Amino acid sequence: MNFLIRIFIICFIFNNPSFAKELKVFEFTEAELAELKVRKVRGADNKTVYTVGSNDNGNFFKAVADNAASGLGKEIKIDLNKTPFINITWKIEKDLAGIKENTKKGHDFAARVFAIKKTGATPLSNRAINYVFSSNNQIGVNFPSPYTKKSIDNVLATTINNLNEWVTVKSNVKEDFKKFHDLDVNELDGLAIMSDTDNSKMKAIAYYKNIYFSAE
Repeated sequence: MNFLIRIFIICFIFNNPSFAKELKVFEFTEAELAELKVRKVRGADNKTVYTVGSNDNGNFFKAVADNAASGLGKEIKIDLNKTPFINITWKIEKDLAGIKENTKKGHDFAARVFAIKKTGATPLSNRAINYVFSSNNQIGVNFPSPYTKKSIDNVLATTINNLNEWVTVKSNVKEDFKKFHDLDVNELDGLAIMSDTDNSKMKAIAYYKNIYFSAE
């Protein structure tokens, strides 16, 4: 192939917006699961058990939280000017009906995805939007975590409408940080998933797959 033609193709690929519309966060493989950072919540009796499964639409992580709380975190830079929308496909098999999610005793979610922005020298200074699959609230409800105002719980799905069904949701993370934290965030520093039941002492079963950022 002519050298100039090769250069043209390379420049076309990297400058064409259609080639930069999506950024996948998780691969949902055994190898990745072994490498992800597991963060146990302080004071929790047990860790959430995460395993890899698959169906006709690809791999997923299954989470079983039985009086447990731990998350899987990934440090990744996400340009919110190019790909501001988070996309999540998830399912709740066993939910946490009856708890008050905006209280310390009921602050558990069968499935949640944290979008994290570092804003200081320690993890306690970080800001987060906590996208949740609620067991008790309606879509669109949001409130600060009862443990820290630096993390906002934002309901994108609910088992009131979809129990034991795969649901795909989307939200503009850049706009959410401005709305909930009054921050102009150009870049995220990490993402984490977590199923937790350490406050309610209940059991939840959830599934996560196809988590990615998109331009629209």
